[in-house]
Amino acid sequence: MIRVLLADDQSLVRAGFKALLDAQPDIEVAGEAADGEEALRRVRELRPDVVLMDIRMPRLDGLAATRRITGDTELKDVKVVMLTTFELDEYVFEAIRSGASGFLVKDTEPDELVRAVRAVVEGDALLSPGVTRRLIAEFAARSKAPAAADTLVRLTEREREVMALVGIGLSNEEIARRLVVSPLTAKTHVSRTMVKLGARDRAQLVVLAYESGLVRPGWLG
Repeated sequence: MIRVLLADDQSLVRAGFKALLDAQPDIEVAGEAADGEEALRRVRELRPDVVLMDIRMPRLDGLAATRRITGDTELKDVKVVMLTTFELDEYVFEAIRSGASGFLVKDTEPDELVRAVRAVVEGDALLSPGVTRRLIAEFAARSKAPAAADTLVRLTEREREVMALVGIGLSNEEIARRLVVSPLTAKTHVSRTMVKLGARDRAQLVVLAYESGLVRPGWLG
């Protein structure tokens, strides 16, 4: 059972998400929070698998709450997905850098929301499917100058190749087709790369791909 915490200051948004998620046989809403401070308390108390976190909330905003969650080693298994009103919210980029596993727009289709929750738990998701490449392109344009690539020396040549493909937004299935390997082999390479680099998930791997200079703006296929 996937346990979800809803953190949003709008009760109607929480009610709508709760009704949708609780109707799924493998998902339950473990708790709710109306601001960032309450979200932190509830996360530490309930240890949910996924937090759907609104970016803008009173007392403590979702961005600051996300930093505290992803920075706490005791909460390393908790995935945070940011909720935003606009697809290219300026805070989304900082949220990804802060450790969020991705983001969803609040008016996303119900099936997409459910699919995203399941995928984030599996470690296979980055962002809303319909805006993944657009957001990555925007992230690339805003990314800082490449840092020293010392962190990449621990990767094999194939792992670097896989990381670059993740960086341009390809799924495991697309990577498998590109490299002529099985999807399971592609997924294994992605998982090993994340472990070696200490990345929480694919979102962090994309950040590292750009910030290390392994992938550069303009490489999107």
